[in-house]
Amino acid sequence: MTSPLHDPVHDTPRHGPAASTGRGGRTLKADPLDRAQLAESPVSLRRVTAYFQPHRATIALVTALIVVVSVVGMAQPFLVREVIDVAIPQQDVRLLLLAVAGMLGVTVVTALLGVVQTWLTTRTGQRVMHDLRVQVYEHLQRQPVAWFARTRNGEIQSRLTNDIAGMQSVFTTTATSIASNVTTTIATAVAMVALSPTLSLLTLIVLPPAIWTTRKVAFARRDITTAQQRRLADLQSQTEETLTVSGATLVKTLGAGRVMRDRFAETSGDLVGLALRSELAGRYRMATMQVVFAAIPALLYLAAGLPATGAGMTIGTLIAFTTLQAGIFRPIMGLLNVGAQWITSMALFSRVFGYLDLEPAVQPPANPAPVDVAAVRGEVRFVGVSFSHDGERPTVSDVDVTIPAGTTLALVGPSGAGKTTIAGLLARLHDPDSGRISIDDVDLREIAPEDLTRIVGVLTQETHLLHDTIRENLLLAAPDATEAEMWAALDSARIGEHVRGLPHGLDAVVGARGHRFSGGEKQRLAIARTLLHNPRVLILDEATSALDNRTEREVQDALDRLMVGRTTLTIAHRLSTVRGAEQIAVLEAGRVIERGRHEDLVAAEGPYAALLAASSRLASLPHAEALVPAA
Repeated sequence: MTSPLHDPVHDTPRHGPAASTGRGGRTLKADPLDRAQLAESPVSLRRVTAYFQPHRATIALVTALIVVVSVVGMAQPFLVREVIDVAIPQQDVRLLLLAVAGMLGVTVVTALLGVVQTWLTTRTGQRVMHDLRVQVYEHLQRQPVAWFARTRNGEIQSRLTNDIAGMQSVFTTTATSIASNVTTTIATAVAMVALSPTLSLLTLIVLPPAIWTTRKVAFARRDITTAQQRRLADLQSQTEETLTVSGATLVKTLGAGRVMRDRFAETSGDLVGLALRSELAGRYRMATMQVVFAAIPALLYLAAGLPATGAGMTIGTLIAFTTLQAGIFRPIMGLLNVGAQWITSMALFSRVFGYLDLEPAVQPPANPAPVDVAAVRGEVRFVGVSFSHDGERPTVSDVDVTIPAGTTLALVGPSGAGKTTIAGLLARLHDPDSGRISIDDVDLREIAPEDLTRIVGVLTQETHLLHDTIRENLLLAAPDATEAEMWAALDSARIGEHVRGLPHGLDAVVGARGHRFSGGEKQRLAIARTLLHNPRVLILDEATSALDNRTEREVQDALDRLMVGRTTLTIAHRLSTVRGAEQIAVLEAGRVIERGRHEDLVAAEGPYAALLAASSRLASLPHAEALVPAA
């Protein structure tokens, strides 16, 4: 059996990065899905800026600070010119003191405002990242279980952590960088023109090659970034699959340590190559631009010395101009880098937006029906229910079943008959393609998800416990439960005495996926958690199938206590556990082919009697516990 309450869904995993060079110069094939990703989840400026809308006031304040800093900073070259051309030649001590004081004042003011600006921008950027992380996490929770079955855990974690972290610079600095660099560029350009229009024209010759070079480098880095994120997802998946309790056990028992180590080393080595390519992408182009930038001051001195272009220019004006000229390239390159950063980040945004663009298969009702959870009786009805996982082959066909409130319906049948799918439909992990499922005559599709989860509880054979304390695992079901209520639930589940014997009691850590406890102990902890949840309708999906006979009897006793007074849909692994059910439905190929009480079905000598006879024959064989198949 695969994940609880879903049938297997097979999908081809997406391995490998986009075109890149790994260790030893090995070329990795380009992944066309990378570009398809960008096409399916395009990154528009409007979509990104929407995350900044709640912070408009802060951004406006930061922009105002930037303008003030830029304007104040422009006073510096003019003060330098006054010192060189007037104060020093004329020995004007008063002007010299005022100019120097002005220089110091400009430095102090811009530094202090810079600290405030950095604090505001960082706080805003981090809040935007927080909102995006939470939005993606919440959206993924709405995806069907089948989606998680075909998607690697490492891929999900990588997009939620690595990809969003890679956007940090865009969120924390892009908006303010644009405002700062635009303001500084404009202010500097105005000051340069005021000092010397002729030299200003000379400075402009570097802009076209700078823009072209930056754009080329940006697109190169975008492709490398996509490859890096995919390889990081591979690395995270390998860690998830091999460095957990189950994974480590599998590797050790198969002696696959060296194989897995080599795979991990290969992926890590590819990341080394990609990191080098990212650092060196366009480096020679940028080095060329740096040479050009360094040559510009020399050209300015040459122009200032020629009679045709430098007539009437003072030394102070030349020094002030070269200071501005050196300063204008920083904001210009900053603007170009923002563009490059945006292009590079498109791959990250697209990967994250790709998850946000997933349409949940199960949509919450636009106008939920009012439901008093405490007053729910729990009568369940399936009327003409059909469902297909792939849209072609029906998994469930024309199921008509009524489970009166407080009674039990047991589903039996061969593997693949649709038992788990029916249970998943009742838990609304899927919606039927046709037909209707209701509780107390209210369609499940009209019940708010938070109400439905309080009405319907699920227990499966694959008990999932968080790597946390027993207390925190119990509080998942009832956050307001008192310690007395938790102990009462543990006692009813026949696990209270064992927990009391632990060194830390309720605060004992269960370990990864509960591996510090036996299968029966984990099941009883899950039963205690469900007792605290107190659902009116209960689904038992082969809850004792993985247990030995003795443990099964102990857990079944706890389950019998749990089922008292609740409407229960149980999927049977061993037919001996369903004899007391008010109804037994036999499924075959998604259809109910027989239904009734145990005694009546045995007397009818139909499909149920045949299943029971086959089960009895297997049970009589040696080591039968390991041989009895799913009913």
